[in-house]
Amino acid sequence: MTTRRMPSAAEAPPEGTMPSSSPGPRGQAGYPAAFFSVDLAAAARRLLAFLRSASARGNVGPLSVRRYEEMWLPLAADAAGGGGEEAAMLLPPPDVHLVWLCHCFHHESYVAYCASRFGRLIDRPSILDAENEEHAADCCRDIWAARYPLEPFDLDNNEFDGNNSNGIENDSANSEIFMMVQTYAGLADHFASPFVSEGVYHVAARRRYTCFLDLIRKGVCTTREDTRLVPSLDILLMWLAHQSFPASYATDMTLVSIKDKVMKMVVSYGEVASEETVERTRILWEEAYDEPYDLSGSEVDAAAVGTAREAFHWQAAASEEDTNRLYKGLQPRFLMEVCVFLKGEFDSEHISKEFLRLRAQRCYRSLKLDKSVSNLSCKNWQKMWHMYCEFATRGLTIEVRRSMGGCFRNSKILKNISFSWNDMLHEKSLMLTEELDARIRVMASITPPIQAPYLLKCVPDRVTDDGGAMVSDVILRMRSYRPQEGRWLTRTVLDYGGKECFVVRLRIGRGIWRRGPETPMAVKWEDRIIEVREGSWSYIASATSVGYAPEKVVGTATPTKYQQENKVVWRFSTGDVLTVWLGDDLNFQLQNETSEEEVWSHKFLSLDSLMHFFVWNWS
Repeated sequence: MTTRRMPSAAEAPPEGTMPSSSPGPRGQAGYPAAFFSVDLAAAARRLLAFLRSASARGNVGPLSVRRYEEMWLPLAADAAGGGGEEAAMLLPPPDVHLVWLCHCFHHESYVAYCASRFGRLIDRPSILDAENEEHAADCCRDIWAARYPLEPFDLDNNEFDGNNSNGIENDSANSEIFMMVQTYAGLADHFASPFVSEGVYHVAARRRYTCFLDLIRKGVCTTREDTRLVPSLDILLMWLAHQSFPASYATDMTLVSIKDKVMKMVVSYGEVASEETVERTRILWEEAYDEPYDLSGSEVDAAAVGTAREAFHWQAAASEEDTNRLYKGLQPRFLMEVCVFLKGEFDSEHISKEFLRLRAQRCYRSLKLDKSVSNLSCKNWQKMWHMYCEFATRGLTIEVRRSMGGCFRNSKILKNISFSWNDMLHEKSLMLTEELDARIRVMASITPPIQAPYLLKCVPDRVTDDGGAMVSDVILRMRSYRPQEGRWLTRTVLDYGGKECFVVRLRIGRGIWRRGPETPMAVKWEDRIIEVREGSWSYIASATSVGYAPEKVVGTATPTKYQQENKVVWRFSTGDVLTVWLGDDLNFQLQNETSEEEVWSHKFLSLDSLMHFFVWNWS
């Protein structure tokens, strides 16, 4: 079962075919109409999939560049035929494919290279789905084997190890192309945020990319050719996806009359942009489209938000397969990035007493983020809040409140507006604008919701007996006062919404209880078993707080008999062994008994990580 994703009403529509080199046709809300000859949303999806798979394969160096120049390009040129009007439906080896992409990202250089060597442009095939990619790679493998019988199609690990930059001086590889490949070495990490792969993100990014090209055209038309623009994360993705199809890119750029100006006006990936250039881009964008340039998931400086995103561990959760294949009671949890902007001026008469309050529509009722309005009046869009929210909150509410004074610091609501996550997901731009009054507007922007790690809370509960029933007079009466045997400390595990998911029990004593002075006897250390039961309590109708633990046991942990000082060892029913070293430096180690290899990793959710979590609560 793959990672579950949030549904959305915004799907990638077909690309528009209406070109415009003037302000003529406009899209929705006054934005320029789409004019691309290739489906950029699908192209971006395939580009991301390839970059992430290629980055996991290994180095791409001089050997790959030589294979690209001496083998692949001649093969592609011959397969396309003498006219070269249409690219052959072939995909080269992965290492060569990556070199080809990096060369295409330098469009002017690639066009000049192809013209000087082949007399025409060698285009990439328009393959936008995984099935056709696999078929094209298989066809290419057969042709490659027939044409180059001594050259392997796929490089093995040993050949990858020799594919490094140390031998570039002695290799016949083109050093200029090799430097291009080196420039894009970190591109996969640049687009590592999991929401970047979502279709609704690509739809919103395509709209902004259209506006970005229109901004370049305006700069050309007004002779501001010295102006340079810095692409945001989403615009950069669309730009690279567009460039990955050289013929379509050249045609589209010619239609809008900016073919020779793009590389001069746009700061490329890997190039350092000054603060003045970034700020100038923000100003020009806001003047043209009356919206902020840095929206959620559309940052210019990825490092500025990278630390915050890593803190939520959502990258590993969304990119790996969902390991929750067994525990159906656990509901998936979704996170998204939210930015709230404000533009306008407040009434100066009561400005010292008024403030803004942000609250969640559902859950987290105690959340109250207040900001004074005394210094918020601004002619440009100002970022008020940058947050990471759970989709279960449904949305946010912004209130304008006025302090009433007094020792209780009461306040009253003057005006409030709401933003619903569902409404914003139905917008192709993933943002909404509301008016607080005639002079003040608020805009909220979100990223697509992404599955996040499960958030579990372990809370104390009643002591239970050997059978899982709570030790209680109610249970005794139902059993005709037959004694309850055994003592187990019990914890109830709640998910992020407060729903009961598991019941965890630790055996601490033996003996009986029947409303008398009986004292249970402590069990030996090696008998202090921890068991995890899946499900919620079965409560007795007449007593809502008394009941039975679920019957299904999904895992156990047994302590070893012989313990060392500051060291505790538990054996799991999964065959793994957890070792905990106590002291100033608390360390954990999870090993498998059969392989004796360390297997602990911070996975999304597994029985091992569940058991580790529960053992830690009692260690």
